[in-house]
Amino acid sequence: MKKILILGGGCARCNQVEENARKAVAELAIEADIGHVTDVTEIVEFGVTSTPTLVIDQKVVCSGRIPRIEEIKEFLS
Repeated sequence: MKKILILGGGCARCNQVEENARKAVAELAIEADIGHVTDVTEIVEFGVTSTPTLVIDQKVVCSGRIPRIEEIKEFLS
């Protein structure tokens, strides 16, 4: 099972990344645990300086922008 985290304060951009991640998981028909980290201290621990950030299995795969659903599917493959 993939572990997906969206790092960000809960803004519309962060929510869009989460929505795109959920759609990508559904289209791939895989199991994933999707979470949203809003705590600044936890976000800093990932070493990112801009949000939204997408993390898959503890690896930052995209930061500072909203990845397309197709991109997320590639990250998950």
